[in-house]
Amino acid sequence: QVRLVESGGGLVQAGGSLKLSCEASGRTFSTIAMGWFRQAPGKEREFVAAISRGGSITYYKDSVKGRFTISRDNGKKNTVYLQMNSLKPEDTAIYYCTTGPTVAVVTGGSSDSWGQGAQVTVSS
Repeated sequence: QVRLVESGGGLVQAGGSLKLSCEASGRTFSTIAMGWFRQAPGKEREFVAAISRGGSITYYKDSVKGRFTISRDNGKKNTVYLQMNSLKPEDTAIYYCTTGPTVAVVTGGSSDSWGQGAQVTVSS
């Protein structure tokens, strides 16, 4: 099973930026697709972004398109990133990193590999 460790959450004012990181271990990183989900208080976990194994294909939730960017380092770092710009209070949530053999598995949220979560709080 892949081990995922997130970092980079925090408190930011509306309009600000944060960058989340998720380091993966336990599997050859370039053979797995990666993604981010989030869960706000009282709401279900929802898909945010995904990236293919090679990094050439990305998918985003409509409400974050143009503000969030997912990327990955398939070299030494084995890390996926989520750059979040123009943050809004409604982006406040715990952000989870996940993985899967394909982007379809990742976007469906059916993976059994999840990180511990990173709290992102956006104040108005």
